[in-house]
Amino acid sequence: MEKAILIIDVQNDYFSGGAHSLYDPEKAVKNAALVLEKARDRSVEIVYIQHVSINEGADFFLPDTYGIEINDWVKPNEGEKIITKNYPNSFRETDLLEHLQEKKIKELIVFGMMTDVCIDATVRAAKDLGFKITVICDACTTEDRELNGQLIKALDVHVGYLAGLSALGNFYADVITAKEFLNA
Repeated sequence: MEKAILIIDVQNDYFSGGAHSLYDPEKAVKNAALVLEKARDRSVEIVYIQHVSINEGADFFLPDTYGIEINDWVKPNEGEKIITKNYPNSFRETDLLEHLQEKKIKELIVFGMMTDVCIDATVRAAKDLGFKITVICDACTTEDRELNGQLIKALDVHVGYLAGLSALGNFYADVITAKEFLNA
């Protein structure tokens, strides 16, 4: 089965000093780098998803800024595909599906930022499109959320969304650690 790695929104604005820093992005990106290295060694197709903000009032992922750039820990090599998106779902109004079909990809290994937004939206869309999906849980992260005046810590949001993806017998995705991926 042909596989591809999808690295979603691992961009500088999500790191310390960025315009929208997340919970412990350094830990996530270090695991992402390990998975990426192993995938490159195995000649797995690598696809980067890079978000560009187009909505009015956006304050991060702005065009022509340092924050929009893919983080150096997972910097693309020459020839690796970069797809620009403007919405959480990486398939929406992009050529991602066409690229994967052209490469005869059937299975996706997904990680990046944010677990509850772009990772979740992309994984659910990919499942609807017939892909088999694995999410590398410790190569993802998010941020604290607020709902009806209640603070929900980033780690709780992260784990809750991953639990939803793996519910019903891993209906949407197999959720594994970077170590499990590396040892497979």
